Amino acid sequence: MRADFLLAALATGAMAAAVPTNGKPNPPKDVDTSNPFVGKSFFVNPEWTGKLTQTYNAFLKKFDFKNALRVLQVKQLSTFVWISRLSELSRIDDAIAEARRVQKRTGKKQIVGLVLYNLPDRDCSAGESAGEFSSKENGLNRYKEEFVKPYAEKLAKAKDLTFAVVLEPDSLGNLVTNLGIPLCAGAADIYREGVAHAISSLQFDHVNLYIDAAHGGWLGWNDNLPLAAKEFATVLKIASSDGKPKKIRGFATNVSNYNPFNAKVRENYTEWSTSWDESHYATSLAPHLEAEGLPAHFIVDQGRVHLPGARKEWGEWCNVAPAGFGPAPTTNVNNTVVDALVWIKPGGESDGECGYAGAPKAGAWFDEYVQLLVQNADPSVYKWF
Repeated sequence: MRADFLLAALATGAMAAAVPTNGKPNPPKDVDTSNPFVGKSFFVNPEWTGKLTQTYNAFLKKFDFKNALRVLQVKQLSTFVWISRLSELSRIDDAIAEARRVQKRTGKKQIVGLVLYNLPDRDCSAGESAGEFSSKENGLNRYKEEFVKPYAEKLAKAKDLTFAVVLEPDSLGNLVTNLGIPLCAGAADIYREGVAHAISSLQFDHVNLYIDAAHGGWLGWNDNLPLAAKEFATVLKIASSDGKPKKIRGFATNVSNYNPFNAKVRENYTEWSTSWDESHYATSLAPHLEAEGLPAHFIVDQGRVHLPGARKEWGEWCNVAPAGFGPAPTTNVNNTVVDALVWIKPGGESDGECGYAGAPKAGAWFDEYVQLLVQNADPSVYKWF
């Protein structure tokens, strides 16, 4: 996934659908505003942790016992489960079964993180993560009937669990800044209708929806912040067009990116932005969301964080190095609008054949890079040393 940061945000005056004029969306008064992550155990995905066995063995072969033991600690941490193709819908069943097993064994309520990611004409600004549906081949209807419908049905049957679902990374961000790209301009209405349909289909009390809000280097500029909030409001209005207000919990930021939550060093390329790390981005975006009647709650992806000096500009997004696993998932954050730091992007799955030397295609396991993430991980990841 990629954002074309060089395209001017003000060019978005050509948005394919204007913000409706029938007032701002108001969340239902009976919506529970409590943080859904508090008091829950974050779901640990065995599919991802199983892949880390390769990393563990790689360190052992080097007689690097310190980092081998660190891998064992990483394997105890939570990551989100990505559902990005029809063939991956079964991952929901696997996650539900595992979460129930752990919940029964430990007696602790599980919150399962999922990503819903399969819009027609997906990843319109880059193509590294292009999806399986095309708008020219009945893609929107297939997305609704073959992907979102069974997705929702599976979650509806698991009321004994709590879910946090991130909706369509990068999609609405592209509508704020990248309508100068023909594929993005052509996909605008499809993106809006598709995300709105997903929102409408997942209106369950045990499901907490977080619309993807890109990241501070993309939408965090002063000119972009109000445009982003209006775009999100437009989609929620479409979802509520049947006269029944639809709820979301909030927004997800930094998905699959490398921005720190609290930057230890302010990079030179952030000089003119108030959103110079993801904590500042959440704080900057919050009042614009509230002005549109939207809930200002955030989860922030810290699955991978670049080391200071690793990038010369925010536009470097692919297998950035050096980088490390970011802060361990937690609700202990010093920001009142942030629900939790989470690992949405599973570290080790390549961004594409770009960035760090030898990178495989998007989604493929890149063990050399995982070893780098282990060696450079945030200290909070390791309980022992």
